[in-house]
Amino acid sequence: MRTYTSGEMRQWLGGVGDLAAAVNAATPLPKLLDLIAETACSLTGYEASGVLLVDDERHRLYISGSFGLSVEYVAEVNERRTITVDSGPLSGGPSTWAFRSGEPAIVRDILADPTFAPWAWLADNYGYRAMAAVPLLVDRAPVGTLNCYRTAVHDFGPDEVALLWTLANQAGTALQSSRLISSLTEQRRLLEQSEDIHRELTEVALRAGGVQGVADALARLQRRPVLVTDNSGAVIANAAYEGVQLAPEPIIPDQLPDGIGEVAYRNRVTAPVSLGRDVVARLWLPTRLADLSELDRRALEHAAVVCALEVLRQRTATDVEWSLRSDLLADFLAGAAVEALATRAGALGHDLTRAHTVIVAASDGDGGPGRSRSLLSTVRAVAAQCEPRPLVSSTGGDVLVLWPDASRSESPGQAAERIRTAVSRLAGAHTATVVVGHRCERLTDARAAMGTARAALELARLHGTNRVVTLPDLGVYGLLLQLNDPHELVRFADHTLDALRRYDERKNAQLVSTVRTYLEQGMNVGRTAAALFVHQNTIGLRLKKVEEVAGLSLQQPESWLQLKLALMAADVLGGAETTQA
Repeated sequence: MRTYTSGEMRQWLGGVGDLAAAVNAATPLPKLLDLIAETACSLTGYEASGVLLVDDERHRLYISGSFGLSVEYVAEVNERRTITVDSGPLSGGPSTWAFRSGEPAIVRDILADPTFAPWAWLADNYGYRAMAAVPLLVDRAPVGTLNCYRTAVHDFGPDEVALLWTLANQAGTALQSSRLISSLTEQRRLLEQSEDIHRELTEVALRAGGVQGVADALARLQRRPVLVTDNSGAVIANAAYEGVQLAPEPIIPDQLPDGIGEVAYRNRVTAPVSLGRDVVARLWLPTRLADLSELDRRALEHAAVVCALEVLRQRTATDVEWSLRSDLLADFLAGAAVEALATRAGALGHDLTRAHTVIVAASDGDGGPGRSRSLLSTVRAVAAQCEPRPLVSSTGGDVLVLWPDASRSESPGQAAERIRTAVSRLAGAHTATVVVGHRCERLTDARAAMGTARAALELARLHGTNRVVTLPDLGVYGLLLQLNDPHELVRFADHTLDALRRYDERKNAQLVSTVRTYLEQGMNVGRTAAALFVHQNTIGLRLKKVEEVAGLSLQQPESWLQLKLALMAADVLGGAETTQA
């Protein structure tokens, strides 16, 4: 046993001052722990010292700083004979007892003390024979122990233990101060990085870098690839990181989170890009939500806001551009000379000398102005991917398109199908019917072709919706629609049907509807009677009256063909009248 002189006490105070200076200098924690162990040895004359800290789960003690202990001894204890604090064969040692009890644990002779048995042979191999373990307390809670080792059997006197207590208390204070300084330093670092995020993303917005610019900046900040898609899953921007890009995948709307969240079926994190209450796009990162730091989330939120501004900027520019294009097509359909429109068209990227195909689309059912605007936006999105750019306008709920011939873009039929599927995907239960009309070598032919296509659309929707239709698909209707002189259709229909119509008006005999239903039912009297809810004899009597009033012999196939064509002509004229209204 030994006692300490006043000079040695001054030396202790100097050592404690060195610890305080190291803390104030923001010394990294591993170096600070090594300094605590070194100070313990230099002030006590002990041959070795170690600072043990409990892990985050408070299950194990690890030698986290040392002086005089061999690297091999530290590794062996930490990796193969880890000291536990709760239960097990390695939980009965002096370090565990000091940690649990809050009191020093003294081992005079390592080889003779049974509590040190699991580590005795190891300590003896490296020359350690006695040790003392003193608890390290932070806010009165144990966080570890300060262990000192001697190479010979040693009796630790009361003064030694008291000074070890003092050193352990100072070490605990140093740890607490170090953690506080580290926390403040981390907060400052996060603040600086947050300012960097704000500055970099703001620069993108100020220079109008677009959505791709936002994605590129976020990829640099997050150190991972970033994908931006619209609500249908189409790629808006794709930023690579270290040569790796994120591949787009189908979107399942019901499985998307409202805010920043993880999409389990894709192993990705997504953030919505919102304008008001509408989600207009999504950011995608290849990571888990738990792996995102607070700073990562902040960067993602900021990027979503800037991305929304870029989408709004692009929408505004696009709306202006499409407004000009829509006005151009509207003026053309209103009768403006092609030559007068050529300069305006060229400035917007259109070549009016190129052949164009007419496409007409309309929402099925009564959706009101909102449905019409949604359809127009969908058609514009499809048209935006074609070069040279198609002309798009709308009138009376129909969306009108002049689709230019272009070897590098999809065909008009493919474009029409994409419009139909896009409406179904984005609008849920809403659907659209699309007609692909004539291919016009000269733009002057497009006015008549547009009228034909709109009439075809009305006829097509009488027999089914949510489909793409061409004029050949309509059969005889398609041929009738293409007659150059509609007045001939009027004269033919009136010549055949007028007598029947007048008789129906006087007698309410329903002769025209009976003929139509009879033809629709394959000229089967039984099915016709069932469809009209009358007796079969009534159908027979009505057909005889048709012969009498129309002056036709229904025994002749030509008479039925004449009636069929007259009814089809009336249907065509009805569609044309609706289109012109």
